[in-house]
Amino acid sequence: FFFLMIRRPPRSTLFPYTTLFRSKKLFKFLKDMEETMFHANGVGIAAPQVGLNDRVALALVDNKKVIVLINPEIIEASEAMEIGEEGCLSLPGLWGRVKRHKKVTVKMQNFNGEKVVMKFTGFNARIMQHEIDHLNGGLYIDRAEAGSIEDKNE
Repeated sequence: FFFLMIRRPPRSTLFPYTTLFRSKKLFKFLKDMEETMFHANGVGIAAPQVGLNDRVALALVDNKKVIVLINPEIIEASEAMEIGEEGCLSLPGLWGRVKRHKKVTVKMQNFNGEKVVMKFTGFNARIMQHEIDHLNGGLYIDRAEAGSIEDKNE
């Protein structure tokens, strides 16, 4: 017998968010997530990072506007890729080089439960891919170039 150690929840354990759109409970949860993200100087945060298995995330777009992503899905991605440095609130101080699509189109629901499709480029596209990775059970270190992870706390 042997045991596999799973360091993150598999995709099947994250549930689509389907209830309580426009509710006080969702609003408070999103506000708490936003406060946590800003307190840590982050540009995105996903529900699994704060202990909830819902497909909900926030992203700071253009370094000024917080976007709510509920049940987000990348429906189109550019062939063009670029390498950029990424860190994560889940792994404080660690940074690595990650290859991401330059442009993505994301289908999601907003706070009101309405379906929305948005296009993102550059750093905003990187944030979307990073947060959606969290909702799919992944971390940026899974995609980082070999040997590129650095501890900047040292």
